[in-house]
Amino acid sequence: MPKRSRSSQRWLKEHFDDPYVQRAQQEGYRGRAVYKLQEIDERDRLLKPGMRVVDLGAAPGGWTQYAARKIGRKGVLIATDILPMDPVPGAEIVTGDFREDAVLDAILALVGDERADLVLSDMAPNLTGTGAVDLPRSIHLCELALDLATRILNPGGAFLVKLFQGEGSDAYLAEVRRRFGSVKVRKPKASRPRSREVYVLAREPRDV
Repeated sequence: MPKRSRSSQRWLKEHFDDPYVQRAQQEGYRGRAVYKLQEIDERDRLLKPGMRVVDLGAAPGGWTQYAARKIGRKGVLIATDILPMDPVPGAEIVTGDFREDAVLDAILALVGDERADLVLSDMAPNLTGTGAVDLPRSIHLCELALDLATRILNPGGAFLVKLFQGEGSDAYLAEVRRRFGSVKVRKPKASRPRSREVYVLAREPRDV
């Protein structure tokens, strides 16, 4: 077995010492990211019983698990990702790239005529470590999520998306503000301090 690099060893130690990782394992969640959603939900009252929710970039499924528990049996939850994902009780899973017509059509069919109350996106590209490559890819995913959200949300709906701050993020935020009446930026405690990620919460979609 090849020897791990020092940076890899540091990452592993940090990961397994992370209280959110330990808490996720104890509480049966699939990853520490669930606590980012939980904090925003508790602050901004996002998820309610009976809601219709679309979860983009859902794998491995922590956000889906949390959302399913909050919306209950009367809710509708559609989780989608390019990566395969283990089933989550209460969720319909669509595997594939929603930029492809067949995948998008499957999502739209599950959403139905009643439209969605909430679109979640914790999507991120496969990171190369080079900001000039990673950031544009991330912004592009955010743009795709925004386009889908404005297409399927009902007039009282909300959109929560992960955004990495840097070149292009201000322009993206301006576009979200153009399309929604209320926009807030959140930095949950579970988001590592050195990370440039924030979460943009947009409500009151405009007909633009």
